[in-house]
Amino acid sequence: MIRWRDPRVPLTAAAAAGAVAFAAALSVGRQALLAGAVAGGLAALIAACSLLVASVKSAADRPMALGARWMGGGAVIWAAGVALRPFAESFLVSFADLFVLLGTVVTASGALIAADRRFPARIVLRHVTDSYLCAASLFLIGWVVALRHVYDDSADPAAFTLVMLPPMIALLVTCAVIPSVLTSRASSWLLALAGVGVLATMTVAGLAAAVARLDGGHPQIWSVMLAPVAFLLLAAVPWGPPARESDRSAVGNVVALVPLALVAVAACTWLAHLAGERPERPVTGVVVVAVSVVLLLLVRLFVASAANMRLRGQVKLAERQLKELAESTGDVVFTCDYTGVVREIGPGVEVTYGYHPDAVVGGSIFDYIHPEDVPGIQVALRAMHLDEDNTTAPGACLIACRVRAADGTWRPTESVATRHVGGEDLMLVTTRDISDEEALRNQVAHLTFHDGVTGLPNRSYFEERTREVLSGRTSGHVAVIFLDLDGFTSVNDSVGHASGDYLLGQAARRLRGAVRVDDTLARWGGDEFAVLVETGGEAQVAVDLAERLVRAVSQEPFRVADRDVALTASVGVAFTEDDMPAGDLIRNADVAMARAKELGGRRVEVFAAQMHADVVRRLELAADLQRALIDQQFAIEYQPVVDLATSRVTAVEALVRWWRGSVFVPPEQFLGPAEDTGLIVPLGEWILREACREVAAWRASSWDIGLSLNLSARQITAPRFVETVEEALRESGLPASALTLEVIEEMLVEDAEETIKRLSELRALGVRLAIDDFGTGYASLAFLRQLPVDMIKIDPSFVSGLGKDDTLTLLTRTIVRLGHDLGLVVVAEGIERPEQLELLKRMGCTKGQGFLVARPMAARGVDSLMRTSLTV
Repeated sequence: MIRWRDPRVPLTAAAAAGAVAFAAALSVGRQALLAGAVAGGLAALIAACSLLVASVKSAADRPMALGARWMGGGAVIWAAGVALRPFAESFLVSFADLFVLLGTVVTASGALIAADRRFPARIVLRHVTDSYLCAASLFLIGWVVALRHVYDDSADPAAFTLVMLPPMIALLVTCAVIPSVLTSRASSWLLALAGVGVLATMTVAGLAAAVARLDGGHPQIWSVMLAPVAFLLLAAVPWGPPARESDRSAVGNVVALVPLALVAVAACTWLAHLAGERPERPVTGVVVVAVSVVLLLLVRLFVASAANMRLRGQVKLAERQLKELAESTGDVVFTCDYTGVVREIGPGVEVTYGYHPDAVVGGSIFDYIHPEDVPGIQVALRAMHLDEDNTTAPGACLIACRVRAADGTWRPTESVATRHVGGEDLMLVTTRDISDEEALRNQVAHLTFHDGVTGLPNRSYFEERTREVLSGRTSGHVAVIFLDLDGFTSVNDSVGHASGDYLLGQAARRLRGAVRVDDTLARWGGDEFAVLVETGGEAQVAVDLAERLVRAVSQEPFRVADRDVALTASVGVAFTEDDMPAGDLIRNADVAMARAKELGGRRVEVFAAQMHADVVRRLELAADLQRALIDQQFAIEYQPVVDLATSRVTAVEALVRWWRGSVFVPPEQFLGPAEDTGLIVPLGEWILREACREVAAWRASSWDIGLSLNLSARQITAPRFVETVEEALRESGLPASALTLEVIEEMLVEDAEETIKRLSELRALGVRLAIDDFGTGYASLAFLRQLPVDMIKIDPSFVSGLGKDDTLTLLTRTIVRLGHDLGLVVVAEGIERPEQLELLKRMGCTKGQGFLVARPMAARGVDSLMRTSLTV
């Protein structure tokens, strides 16, 4: 069963229409011209209808739709001409012939549109000349075979020319269309090809009709039935399967040779005719056609020769420009054969390598190439010397080798060799000396993986080397040592960064002298160094090396900026475990080093798992601190400070407390991480504002009470700290004289200049200053002279020994007497036993605080305490 969408449906319909057309043609009688008119008209109209419907259906495909419309129009015009032809037999060339010719031209235009080919002007001109050569050659062949007899029988040469002109024009048009259609890759290629078939049959039918008219007879039935059959096939093509895309480059090559082949056949036919027949009087028109073919071939030959000469000139110009360009860039340009013998060389060889060109010509390039590079170059030259027909043979190659200069040095070079120069069996080689580029690459590679200050490998190299060693480790321990210079920051601050870099260079030389040859020493960054140690199975080797590094740093001072700088080192050691990543091993060594630094420095710490757990806990605690600050989980307790003589509460010290949910976190656990992370600054600001507001409220109730607050190093050095204190006093209404800010002695020593400057600014506001934990720091007396403090607080370690340790009792008495002599208020901290209180009173200590006096309490607990006297 055949379905309507089956491709065979249009073919079957066309066959049925053809049968009807033939039946109609036979019904009109035996006259071929009338039969052709009937069959041709019906077939052309069927084709026109089919093409017009197909053009509407294929509107998205513009070449297909437009080509179908044009060919459909051409079919209608041709059908009109064919239908009129039986009624215009008395005329040599009638309006019917003009309609037929016009239909042929319009159909040809439709085929070209469907082929969808666009050519430049010079290609179009070549196609026109090729079509003329083909048409003229076919005419000459036809003349020899049959047309000369028709001409001889014709009484009027002018009539012969007039009758034969329309079919010859149709032949020319057909020859012009065929190349574009046969080489088309458009989806409408089949439609264009069917159009070419219709053109061919139109031309044959027109030629047969012209010959029959000159003979006075009727054309053969087969000649008039070719066009109807072609039109029926054209009607079926739009409804058949779509054309498949294919490469028609081979068809294009054949099409290009057809004109010459036809000219050759025509020439042979004419020679055979002239050789086998008696001489005849030449026909002017035929001679003109033959001469035009010869002249056109000569013109084509001249144009091809001119183009060839122009291309050769361009090639020579390009080669000369290439040589000049290469020589202008400093490259050495030469030609050689495939055995390496130099035929010609530019003057650049003398400038670059010191050889005179005449001394190099005739010699082999292998005499100047490093022996290790010769085999590879010979292989490359053999590969380039393959036959040109072998498409896998390289046309050019890049060669890198070392060339010996006249001074005996080996220079790294890059060369580009191009084969078959100037059509000869030679190579064109351009050689560039890349010594500077190579040196720059080596320098960049060195700087990429080495430190510019110390010359040691840098962090990137150390990490890569550690991964390499761990991935190739089969047995034995691998250790990483981290070393940090204690106190190096103060060196930069005191003598400048340039001198600090000079000190780092000295430290690197000392450390390099302490490590083994197989160990990898690198500068990790800042004042930190790292060592990769392959111990070979003994862990003690790494520990001993770490201790040597500590001694190497601290054995003698560094000489920097005409002064001696004594430094120590904190060292951490970590050992690898099974399947441990390099990053974890390096991290463990860093953690161990941080632990050594926390313990005071100048020591070696070996990593233990607990250290990492502590670091993680500190990080988690820092994150919890930030959330606690946002969620206001902190509270303030106040520890009273009393006058020991009158037992009256004179001040309170604000102490921060943290309740993480329902769990109390001791201050010693979170104040350190808060200081390290910088959260102590916003936390301290909150404590300052809250405490000032609370104490100001108590003072507003006629309670003459002061406030004491502890300061950390980060708070003092924080930007706008003095302004923050001033704003807190102004907002709360607390007098500046009622606020006492406490600092420990170590803060005055570590960053003395900046700390004293900030404290002096606070003192200028009227704020009172106190030194906390007095007696445990450094150079206390000197700073008491430099900084106008109001109060000193005796460290609880002294108070705890009162009555038990005579030395501590003597020291405490000395501190109290010193404070009195300097006119300072002396406060004793940590009073917990009655005998301590009695001894302090006898020594003349004016104020005190501690659990015996009063424990820290919330704000509401201070209200009742301030109205009572202290009892013992």
